[in-house]
Amino acid sequence: MSKALILTSEFPPQPGGIGNHAYNLAKGLQANGFKVQLVCDTRSKTGEAEAAFDKDLSFDVIRIARKKIIFFSYINRIKTAISLVRGNELLLCSGKFSLWLGAFLTFFFNRKFIAIIHGSEVRLPDKVLRKLTDLSLKRFDKVIAVSNYTKSLVSHINLKNVAVVPNGFDIKIPITIQRKKEPVPVLITVGNVTQRKGQRNVINALPNLLNIFPDLKYYIVGIPTERDTLEKLALKLGVEEAVVFFGKVSEKEKIELLQQADAFVMLSETTPTGDVEGFGIAILEANALGIPAIGSLGCGIEDAIKDGVSGKLINNKDPKQFAEALESILNNYETYSREAEQWSKNFTWDKVIETYLRILMNKEQRTKNKE
Repeated sequence: MSKALILTSEFPPQPGGIGNHAYNLAKGLQANGFKVQLVCDTRSKTGEAEAAFDKDLSFDVIRIARKKIIFFSYINRIKTAISLVRGNELLLCSGKFSLWLGAFLTFFFNRKFIAIIHGSEVRLPDKVLRKLTDLSLKRFDKVIAVSNYTKSLVSHINLKNVAVVPNGFDIKIPITIQRKKEPVPVLITVGNVTQRKGQRNVINALPNLLNIFPDLKYYIVGIPTERDTLEKLALKLGVEEAVVFFGKVSEKEKIELLQQADAFVMLSETTPTGDVEGFGIAILEANALGIPAIGSLGCGIEDAIKDGVSGKLINNKDPKQFAEALESILNNYETYSREAEQWSKNFTWDKVIETYLRILMNKEQRTKNKE
């Protein structure tokens, strides 16, 4: 049995795309003949939430307590990784510190090292840390990017060993696809309420959309990090009646809200701190329910939406393009809905893990780029 160690900066039950990816990757590898160990942080104060989550997992999770002085947490992560690496022939690193740690370990251990990059970790605002990440990636045997856009973010370092494996999704509860019957157009965004997720861009477009669809509603679902800012913006634009905040909801509630929507909208943008949308997995979850999507050009969403088939790709700052995209979808809804559902099947974790297995089981000799 092959043994794999995953080092990740995030992990459930706390939210986060990197953590969700690490969870499904570990579960998929464990189910396909790997003995998996995973190292991550304990982020709650008591650790009870993590303990409850970990107890039913099929693989081993080693959590590092977060110290008030974060330096000591990093030291503990390094010590733990060193103690575990000897018993594993394969290491997968996801998240910025994990990439740095994995690169450090390559100097001392002859193992197969795989880096997984999502986007923001290679666009850090600090030039020194960006350079450290670039140098770290050169130490890995293979770099896996979750989208072609993410791959493009490391094109400047001329890596010869980059593969694109899209992110995957797994709806955790049984679903029955229900076609929305209400005549009022409903848009929905699911995700942390932040600048990167682009809820602000949707609200900015609402005055124009409401001229065409006076009864339109916009549902905002997710941790309400910047809710106050968006409420003020909606009030300023006079569109507050069209915007509905739901906050963080359960998986069941999320599915129910998605099935009330006509289109999933993610007009993500890159923030001044380098936070980028590496893929947009929530789009595929909506697609699986037959809900087409409207998303931003110029980011990883380009890999998550098949333009003109599962939805539309637009300039995230152009209300006119937004309105045209929505009209196109509503006027051809049955086709878009059917194609969106079919498109989503390319991104289920059972298919994504097969691609990982083909890469990880490659037995070619390890080579290092010493540039």
